[in-house]
Amino acid sequence: MRTEFSEDQLADPRLSQANDILRKCVHCGFCTATCPTYVELGNELDSPRGRIYLIKDMLENDKPASTEVVTHIDRCLSCLACMTTCPSGVDYVHLVDQARIHIEKTYDRPLADRLMRDLLAAVLPYPGRFRLALAGAFFGKPLAPLLLKMGGPFRRMGAMLKLAPSSFAGRAGKAETGNLFPAISPRAGRVAMLTGCAQPVLDPGINAAAIRLLNRLGVEVVLPEGEGCCGALVYHMGREAAALDFVRANVDAWTREIDGEGLDAILITTSGCGVTIKDYGHMLAGDPAYADKAARVAALAKDISEYLTEIDLPEPVNRTGLTVAYHSACSLQHGQKITLQPKMLLEKAGFAVRDVPEGHLCCGSAGTYNIMQSQIAARLRARKVTNIESLKPDLIAAGNIGCMTQIGAGTALPIVHTIALLDWAYGGPRPGALDGIAAPDGQIQAAE
Repeated sequence: MRTEFSEDQLADPRLSQANDILRKCVHCGFCTATCPTYVELGNELDSPRGRIYLIKDMLENDKPASTEVVTHIDRCLSCLACMTTCPSGVDYVHLVDQARIHIEKTYDRPLADRLMRDLLAAVLPYPGRFRLALAGAFFGKPLAPLLLKMGGPFRRMGAMLKLAPSSFAGRAGKAETGNLFPAISPRAGRVAMLTGCAQPVLDPGINAAAIRLLNRLGVEVVLPEGEGCCGALVYHMGREAAALDFVRANVDAWTREIDGEGLDAILITTSGCGVTIKDYGHMLAGDPAYADKAARVAALAKDISEYLTEIDLPEPVNRTGLTVAYHSACSLQHGQKITLQPKMLLEKAGFAVRDVPEGHLCCGSAGTYNIMQSQIAARLRARKVTNIESLKPDLIAAGNIGCMTQIGAGTALPIVHTIALLDWAYGGPRPGALDGIAAPDGQIQAAE
């Protein structure tokens, strides 16, 4: 792609990076075949190639974001399927992040839009606030269908209530920051684990399962004091300063552990967070006080499935024979290029794993996308659920709480985090979501 940035513009590291990214695009259009919004809407401007043209024009001419640009950038899920498909290696993720930051600085959103974005940014990254909000949403959930029908600004509130869990998890089983969980068997490793923000509220049992399994495998787990939201939720809203505050706090918390007793890895059980944490080195590359520390943190970051494939696992205690439809979260397969490890782990644990048709297409979760773009998200969820249910599985496995919440709102099939299934297979408790689900012979089979 030909670009025409001036020399003064290219002196800006951001625009220089954007110029390099844009020049790699060869207009081939391979990205359109795997872009969920283009597949659903058929609009060139709702494809990565179309958005690249819009971003180029906006940045090259130093324009404030227009309503047209905002409309099509807001519809981008950041699923990164385009990056998996692109033969030219276009770094779309960092280009669209720049566009969102530019939009946040230059575009005056309608009042209702601003208020909803402010609400999400003020609540979701903070577990205490989110827990209170979910308690209220539990009682407001019956109003969701009415609000969705009313449309306009009420649609987003209805979408938010529809996604709220039907039962409130509260604080049961929550692993608090500042805690240390020693290995049960002789210590073979020491890791930190992201506690996160939304996941410990929506399903505190996920991190608890990871800690139990790791401890049984001889891995000590620390949840450092001062660690919190990874920053992804507000970063994808274009709120860079707020996001980098979260990033620096996490880098400080994990650096204390690295420089203290040391860490073999920083483990993440929410794959959407994993993409962002692995990018900390890039996000803070221009901060002299944090660049090296952030790069060191990013190099240690691993999805829980990556780490477990590096361990010699014992024979499973429980072999269920259950058929699992494995949903590969976009943040795993496209963002982190992790495709085989979770399936290999589930198969080794005794589950019959089935790949979901059109597995490369997003389920429509994408952070706050299923609230802010609820109609497109609902279409993508319906498509995903249809493909999953065509396999007639006993349950669904996924490695991202956002996907679990999104898909779970559209199917009666139980959906369980991969780590909870592995914990069960290797001697942990049976996931509560599987109550009433029996193995093919009608009972849970213990390994001999």
